[in-house]
Amino acid sequence: MLRSPIGLSLTIATALALLAAWTVPHGFESARELAAHDDPAALAELGLDRRFSPATASWEIETALAANDPELAHSFVLLARERGVAIDSSLADRVEAAVEERSSAGAMTRRFVRGLVIGEPDDAASLAGTAVGDLLVFGDIRDAAREGTQLMRGEAPNHLLLGLSLGGLAVTAGTYVSAGLGAPARAGLSLMKAAGKTELIGARLARLIRLERPAAVLALAGDVGRVQTKAGTRAAFDGLRLAGAPKDMARIATLAAVKGGKTRAVLKLLGRGAFVLTRSAIHLALWIFWAVANLIGFCASLKRAVERMTLGMIRRRKARRLAARLEVLEACTRTA
Repeated sequence: MLRSPIGLSLTIATALALLAAWTVPHGFESARELAAHDDPAALAELGLDRRFSPATASWEIETALAANDPELAHSFVLLARERGVAIDSSLADRVEAAVEERSSAGAMTRRFVRGLVIGEPDDAASLAGTAVGDLLVFGDIRDAAREGTQLMRGEAPNHLLLGLSLGGLAVTAGTYVSAGLGAPARAGLSLMKAAGKTELIGARLARLIRLERPAAVLALAGDVGRVQTKAGTRAAFDGLRLAGAPKDMARIATLAAVKGGKTRAVLKLLGRGAFVLTRSAIHLALWIFWAVANLIGFCASLKRAVERMTLGMIRRRKARRLAARLEVLEACTRTA
C-alpha cells in the first residue's frame, strides 16, 4: 500500500529538483537585479557577467577597428583587462597603434579646427575646439543666428538647437562670472547642441528637453559634461542616444564615474541595461516567487517521501516482531 505513495512523492521531488535547476538560478539573478536597481555600476556588472566573454571582446574590438573607432576598441581592451578576459596580444597591439595614430598632433589639430569652425565634436580634440568657440560666444551666436534665420524665413528650425544656443549664451556668461565653475555644464551644452545637429540625441529625450525648465536643462548639461570628463566625448554621445529622460543621464554619469574609459564598451554591449532595469519589477518578482515555491515544493515532497519510507520501515519491523511473537506463542502452545 505504501509503495505507490512513496514512488509518487519521489517522482514529484525529482521533477521539482529538475525544475529547480532552471528556476532557482533565474530567481537568484532576479533578486540581485532588484537589489541593484539603484546602482548603475552594479547593474552593469550583472549584465557583463551574462554577456562579456573572450569571443565577444574579440568580435567587438575587430568591429570597432573596422569602423575606424579606435576609442571604442580601446574601451573594450580596458574592459577585458579589468575582468580578466584574455584577448590576443596582436589584436591589442593593433588597437594601441590605431589609438596612437588618432592621437597624433596633426590629427588632433585638424579635429580641433573642425570643432571650432563647424561645432560638431566627436572626440576630445574637436570638443575642445567647439568649447572654445562656445566660450568665445561666437559658436552659440552662430547656431542661434542660423536657426533664427530659418524661423524668420518660415522654415522649420531646429528648436532644440535654438534653445540650447540661447541657453549656452547664459551659461557662458555664468562660466566667466564663476571663474570656470560652470565649465562642465558649458561642455555638456556644447555636446547636446552637437547631438541635436546630428540627431545623435534620443527623440524622447529631445522632446523632454524642450519641455524642461532651464534649471533642469542645465542639470542635464552638467551630467553630460561629467560623462565626457570621466569617459570621453563619444561616451557622452552614446549616453545621449540611450537616455530616455534626464534622470537616465544622471545614472550614466554615475556609471562613468566608476567605469571611466570602459564606459563606452559597457554601453555598447548592454545598451540601456547598463544603467536601468530592462525587465519589469513584477517580472523579476515572479521569478523569485516561482524559485521559492519550487524549493518549498521540493522540500515538502522529499519530506513526505522520507516520512512514508520511515513509516513503512516501522510497520515492517512491527510486523516482523508480531510474527516472531506469534511463532513463539504457537511453539509454546504445541509444547503444552
